[in-house]
Formats: sequence, structure tokens, C-alpha cells
Amino acid sequence: MMNANIGNVDRLIRLLLGVAILAAGFAFNAWWGVLGIIPLATAAIRWCPAYVPFGFSTCATTPSPKAKH
Repeated sequence: MMNANIGNVDRLIRLLLGVAILAAGFAFNAWWGVLGIIPLATAAIRWCPAYVPFGFSTCATTPSPKAKH
């Protein structure tokens, strides 16, 4: 099962980067603009396969409540 490993800031950066790559590819009439789909797709599904082998996640974690003494 795919657990989300992309946080909100990471997601926003991926969205902006994906749109910028697509726009640049369109502006320069170049095939490499299609690569902008990759950051857009990972932002949409909130899961990055490149993070998995390293156990990396940019999702916010909530601290566990500390036991009161």
C-alpha cells in the first residue's frame, strides 16, 4: 500500500515545478516539457517512489503526547 510521503510544501513545489517545466517545453516547442508530468503526478497522488528506498517523508508528523508525571 502506498502511504503518503509528500507534505504540503513539497507538494506545492512539485506543482509549481511541473507547471513551469510543461510551460517551458511548450514555449520552446520541445519534447522534454512532457517531463513536467512527473512532478505533477507525484504531487497529485502525494507519493514519491524515490523517497521509499530511503524511508524519507516530508509529511508533517504530530508529536505524541508526553506522559505526565
